Amino acid sequence: MEGFSYYMHEKAEESRHNEAKSLLISVIGSVFLVGGIIQAVVIVQKPQWFLIFPYQIGSSPYELLGLAFTILGLTLFLVGIILGVYCRAQRLWYGNELKEIYKIEEEKLRAKKSSKSKIPEISVADSEAMHAFRNR
Repeated sequence: MEGFSYYMHEKAEESRHNEAKSLLISVIGSVFLVGGIIQAVVIVQKPQWFLIFPYQIGSSPYELLGLAFTILGLTLFLVGIILGVYCRAQRLWYGNELKEIYKIEEEKLRAKKSSKSKIPEISVADSEAMHAFRNR
């Protein structure tokens, strides 16, 4: 049982690490998103927007780059948030399984302690056999 407990602990740490990476992905996405929006505002004279996406693209490659940054940023941001929530759920599941394993191990230790602390009772047949053995 100790090996499985160690495995679950390692998986919980791994999911914590993956959660941190996914949140960093979302931060990178937000940087790209803001950069794309700022570039679209600065480069295009009269941008036309669909929510946060500039959809009027001129002949300049910089306008296309702003749109690409905006789409890439939004995609990375959403993927990072979704992965973060997924890794968090995994970590909670591993934590709950570890609690169950520790409860089972604690009950086993209590049972072992209580069986060691009790003085074994000698039955009547055992006491008669011991008495007969002494009297020989």
